[in-house]
Amino acid sequence: MAAAAEPGARAWLGGGSPLLGSPTSSPELGAGSRSRSGPGSGPGSGPERAGARPPGPAALGHIFRKVTLTKPTFCHLCSDFIWGLAGILCDACNFMSHEKCLKHVRTPCASVAPSLVHVPVAHCFGPRGLYKRKFCGVCRKGLEAPGLRCEVCELHVHLDCVPFACSDCRQCHRDGYRDHDLHLHHWREGNLPSGARCEVCRKTCGSSDVLAGLRCEWCGVQAHSVCSTALAPECTFGRLRTMVLPPACVRLLSRNFSKMHCFRISESATPEPGEGEDSVDASAPAGPGRELVVPESSKQTLKIFDGNDSVLRNHSRAITVPRQARNQEVLEAALRAYYITEDPQHFQLQALPQPAQAGDLGALGRFWSGGTVEEEGSRGPGAEMVEAWIIRARPRTQEVLKIYPAWLKVGVAYVSIRVTPQSTARTVVQEVLPLLGCQDEGPESFQLVEALMGSRQVQRTVLAAEEPLLDRLHDIRQTSLRQMGQTRFYVAENRAVAPRVSLFVGGLPPGLSLQEYSSLLDEAVASKAGLVSVSHVYSTQGAVVLDVACFAEAERLYMLVRDTSVHGRLLTALVLPDVLHTKLPPDCRPLLVFVNPKSGGLKGRDLLCSFRKLLNPHQVFELTNGGPLPGFHVFSQVPCFRVLVCGGDGTVGWVLAALEEMRHRLACPEPAVAILPLGTGNDLGRVLRWGAGYSGEDPFSVLVSVDEADAVLMDRWTILLDAHETGSGEDGVADAEPPKVVQMSNYCGIGIDAELSLDFHQAREEEPGKFTSRFHNKGVYVRVGLQKISHSRSLHREIRLQVERREVELPSIEGLIFINIPSWGSGADLWGSDSDSRFEKPRMDDGLLEVVGVTGVMHMGQVQGGLRSGIRIAQGAYFRVTLLKATPVQVDGEPWVQAPGHMIISAAGPKVHMLRKAKQKPKKSGTPKDVRAEGTPAPEGDSK
Repeated sequence: MAAAAEPGARAWLGGGSPLLGSPTSSPELGAGSRSRSGPGSGPGSGPERAGARPPGPAALGHIFRKVTLTKPTFCHLCSDFIWGLAGILCDACNFMSHEKCLKHVRTPCASVAPSLVHVPVAHCFGPRGLYKRKFCGVCRKGLEAPGLRCEVCELHVHLDCVPFACSDCRQCHRDGYRDHDLHLHHWREGNLPSGARCEVCRKTCGSSDVLAGLRCEWCGVQAHSVCSTALAPECTFGRLRTMVLPPACVRLLSRNFSKMHCFRISESATPEPGEGEDSVDASAPAGPGRELVVPESSKQTLKIFDGNDSVLRNHSRAITVPRQARNQEVLEAALRAYYITEDPQHFQLQALPQPAQAGDLGALGRFWSGGTVEEEGSRGPGAEMVEAWIIRARPRTQEVLKIYPAWLKVGVAYVSIRVTPQSTARTVVQEVLPLLGCQDEGPESFQLVEALMGSRQVQRTVLAAEEPLLDRLHDIRQTSLRQMGQTRFYVAENRAVAPRVSLFVGGLPPGLSLQEYSSLLDEAVASKAGLVSVSHVYSTQGAVVLDVACFAEAERLYMLVRDTSVHGRLLTALVLPDVLHTKLPPDCRPLLVFVNPKSGGLKGRDLLCSFRKLLNPHQVFELTNGGPLPGFHVFSQVPCFRVLVCGGDGTVGWVLAALEEMRHRLACPEPAVAILPLGTGNDLGRVLRWGAGYSGEDPFSVLVSVDEADAVLMDRWTILLDAHETGSGEDGVADAEPPKVVQMSNYCGIGIDAELSLDFHQAREEEPGKFTSRFHNKGVYVRVGLQKISHSRSLHREIRLQVERREVELPSIEGLIFINIPSWGSGADLWGSDSDSRFEKPRMDDGLLEVVGVTGVMHMGQVQGGLRSGIRIAQGAYFRVTLLKATPVQVDGEPWVQAPGHMIISAAGPKVHMLRKAKQKPKKSGTPKDVRAEGTPAPEGDSK
């Protein structure tokens, strides 16, 4: 076996030796030619070194046999049509092939795939969905029924196949074990995009008919499985290499946390396989090449359990066998159902009594203490009445076990040793070290670690020195034969990893001190003073970051904080990684991605999943889960990075406001910000050429456009809202509202413009499920506008305007709008393109705001239709607005009713650096609007 398989990925093994029992010499390969290379195989001849030579296809675990084809079938290796009536099928994983292609097979069977993973990494399965034209990575069948997909890699599986999925997800961070010298390709089979071409032979390598072809989940290179051996093993991260946060530069000790917690992915309510689900017929059509018809008179369906755990949970697999089938036939079908390719002689079937099937714990206890085992040939006519069976491993006096070297840098992937009743964890370590070339090391410096490689979570247990290993293996097999196939043993250095977990806690009262936050958390969740300390305080946002020096305490705090409310507000808890900024490559400029899943209907969630797969999930943040602050905290020490905001104008303003507050804490105080517009108006996105709204473009091309975008400057404005105390008059309020400050990037509207936004906002709050498309949202805007077409409030009589300390007389208007960019109301040019000697030509970075008035809804409609412009009133850098009565106000699309008082608008510190999409095709001459939209290019090194 190859000595250095890719960390976290399935090792696709090569080799040219012929299959054992090739179909050319034997028409059918039965149980006698099963591969015995799976984990925990039978007795061997003593210690052996693996990795001396590449194994042949037989070592890949397939159980090939010839089958008769009854419908059009394609080869899973070359994806070509299989002509004729015969094909070669693997009984375990349904791999279908031409006979001529067998010698080129590199894809391991699902039965042995866990043994080929160098570093097991669990998957993050999202909610079930219908994924058309996708294939299951375990059984290789199409996902015709709702299935699951990993949120981090391209694995798709049936719900019933989840327990058998290989824990070979991408390794996106260091987990406290070692540095990686090289980053290798992480290959994933099948489900390639349409038109995929092989990097080596340039021929089509994808298929919409079968699971075929390989794709690296980091760099995106695609190839045939045969051609992939010609590629260099090292991955360069491809076109997005400067934007990806390298896994070797991220550290996260995730001992007690699932990957869903580590990547801040909302856990779905998907039931575990078998809970509330009907048992799936494991011997139903085993691939596209055969069709199984089951006459009731000659077949029967049996429930098969693989151990005590599946009996307790009532998780079974169904097999269909002839009614007069011998025990050996039933046993082989049962083993295939659980992807077990070991010799059937090592197993036996045990009938499960009816009380045990019903979940009677007493009956289960009696059953486990000494049940009846059906021996070969004992199944008679009455045996068909027993509908539930359990597979048991026969007692073994010795076993050959694979021991992996963990992070030791040795020349083999594993060694195999004989385990006897006298073998303990200590004796195994003593026997393995010389085989690994570590004979000079003391055995007391090493330990034996058991890893259960579940598809959803990888659990590691350090075995006691005197633990009898043969008894341990027996107990695992009694619990679950499937778990035995997913259990691995490592020899690891006996050095304790200092626990350190960073927990972000948000939703706390703002404005408190370090001591006050510590006392508040002690009172709310009883944190242990010796193990928990506050490392960062974000007082204005009401958030802290905790350093926890104990894995168990970190898990307890995480679960407890998420269910705790302080002052009636539910707290937020996130597990945050550490970015090792000193290890970043010199040309690396990672992209920090913020996605608002509430924007753009369901597109936000799909983008979250896409960006997690294209980039490192640790650089993608969901804004509804803690806001922008956790992302900026994680990137606070990165010397150079960019930001991508996926959402509407309000979302962009939210992120820019958080950036302004965090600027003094960032090693890169002025990161350039790009926009993927998901809202309704998206005026800032239009100005920066990102379009009127996202309409399903390829996320990869979006990232390429961000990488090629130009940095420009844009003004930011501060609005101080200072409500006056008034009497209890008709429009008065009893008490003064406290002063507050808001930030503005696009525009600020007072009057009819804000009133329409407020009505729309309230309608969306009442029925958010209806506001999932821009077309519907604009329809609601039109309806609200028509309702107010005859409304008149004479705004010019209710407000006073000062520009640069000078009083400005207002014309008869219903709305007053301060604009910073040449786009308003979904792309309308409110200022107009006509030249005017009274004012300077507007720019988004000139330090000036333009003040425009509208006379009503009809005027606003004419402006949006391009028939008129607004009424130009003033231009300046400092404004004071006096509201004589409560008036609707909106800033960047966020509306409210402002009490009487003053509004002071002034420039907000330094200009922000935005990313403007590069032009696709040069134009002969730009329109005046294009010219005014372009800000001054940012200076070189703007993001540093």
